[in-house]
Amino acid sequence: MHELVRTNDAVLITAIEALLKSAEIPCYVADQNMSVMEGSLGFLPRRLLVAEDDKEDAEKLLEEAGYGYALKSG
Repeated sequence: MHELVRTNDAVLITAIEALLKSAEIPCYVADQNMSVMEGSLGFLPRRLLVAEDDKEDAEKLLEEAGYGYALKSG
């Protein structure tokens, strides 16, 4: 799995997850329950993961949709 996005922004994660699903790119949101448990402190970001085979397509889709700034570099 490739970590595509890491953020504390629940709205951003939800929007990107919906975008990927609409393009039929499977994804997984990791640490979702941990982020809820820590409340609003913001030190446990959610991570959006995609399969290595889908990495390039997912990154291209996010760039085209204007979410390129959210991509995890490295």
